[in-house]
Amino acid sequence: MQSLPIVDLSSSPTSPQAGSSAEPGTAKGTYAFVSLGCPKNLIDSEKMLGSLALDGYALVSDPAGADFVIVNTCGFIESSRDESKAVIREMLDLKRQGQTKGVIVAGCLPERMGGQLLQELPEVDHIVGVFAREEITRVADRLVGGVREQREVFRPAPIRALDDRARLRITPRHYAYLKISEGCDRTCTFCAIPKMRGKHATKPIENVVAEARELAEDGVRELILVAQDTTYYGMDLYGETRLTSLLKELEQVDGIDWIRLLYLYPEHISDELIDTIGQSSRIIPYLDMPLQHISDPVLKRMQRRVNRKSTETLVRRMRERIENLVLRTTFIVGFPGETDSQFAELKDFVAESRFERMGVFTYSLEPGTPAVKLDGHLPDEVKQARQDELMTLQQEIAFAHGDSLVGYELDVLLDAQVDDQTWVGRTFADAPEIDGQVFVEGVDLEVGTFVPVQIEGRQDYDLVGVAVDDEEADAVSG
Repeated sequence: MQSLPIVDLSSSPTSPQAGSSAEPGTAKGTYAFVSLGCPKNLIDSEKMLGSLALDGYALVSDPAGADFVIVNTCGFIESSRDESKAVIREMLDLKRQGQTKGVIVAGCLPERMGGQLLQELPEVDHIVGVFAREEITRVADRLVGGVREQREVFRPAPIRALDDRARLRITPRHYAYLKISEGCDRTCTFCAIPKMRGKHATKPIENVVAEARELAEDGVRELILVAQDTTYYGMDLYGETRLTSLLKELEQVDGIDWIRLLYLYPEHISDELIDTIGQSSRIIPYLDMPLQHISDPVLKRMQRRVNRKSTETLVRRMRERIENLVLRTTFIVGFPGETDSQFAELKDFVAESRFERMGVFTYSLEPGTPAVKLDGHLPDEVKQARQDELMTLQQEIAFAHGDSLVGYELDVLLDAQVDDQTWVGRTFADAPEIDGQVFVEGVDLEVGTFVPVQIEGRQDYDLVGVAVDDEEADAVSG
């Protein structure tokens, strides 16, 4: 889970329509903001920040002394809910000490818990559901004005995805997430996302492209497409999946060098989509495709609607037709009824497939999901042991992949400066926050530019290299 600390964005780049935070002396009020959870939640945070900026509220870095604090929460699994509640309690402690006047809790946790959240944490001033994010300024007005009525604000899931333009972005200027749809029509037995995010709702192609252009004009060079189910894009709106059509439109947006795809469900990855990615100079050959398991009986109990044979065929087709493909996936171990032999089958598949990037979750019992009623729930120690075993195997594969890159020259997008001669960035094979980084030695480089880097070594999951030619630091080899 991606989490962001309380940050002061008053000097951060903004979208053309968002403006910047008002000066504290002239603002309607001051607030601090904490964003927790996935990139999709981060976009909601950025949209709320943009709305508050346009309405005249000033963002500050320190919640102590702010008029109020907003915590945009994650409610996906138990550990994320625990983290969200811990942050809320931290903010409530400040409120008790008189260091802030109020706490607003937004996002997935209120959406999942409803009014029960106020019963558990009664000192929270207001809760705002996922689809009530547009109401954040009115909620802030009520809090600052001392109005205690209507503490719960929820809205139904929209038929069409919400407009995410006019954001105040949390990410560095040179990359941004772009949400192409909302919600999910999958019925995976372990997952509560449809309960929080509603049914799949496609953002029209022209709206996505308009948002991409706005981001490009604001300096974005890497566009990261996200959704709950990326490959299902278009089905509800156009009667067929249209991700390929969308990608071809996005390739024409001036200023975007990398288009990265996350959360591709395997069922709707077609030959046309594979070839579009493989033949593109802007859609990078990095695909995030959560598989969750490989054993057919486990996949059936998960209600994933794919099987081992189709998955193996798909992985083989993708590797054959997309040059330099980097595959990221995630698996769940310890699902109810998972036997020793089924876990061994998963291990064998990981060893054979050699995914360059992989994450492993232990099964989390989520109230209200069908998997709760399944038999064969496993002890926590068994689930943890299986996670450790699978990640140990994956570490060997990931380290070997890193070692294989030593001696090559790779384009690196610089994310930050460490000191006068050291920078940190990413190759196409690394998504922000979840994958490794490249530490680059060089002088007079610039954050947000592409630098050709000679890879000289590996440090765990990260790479180390030297900028090849500073005068050509912004050249992209494609």
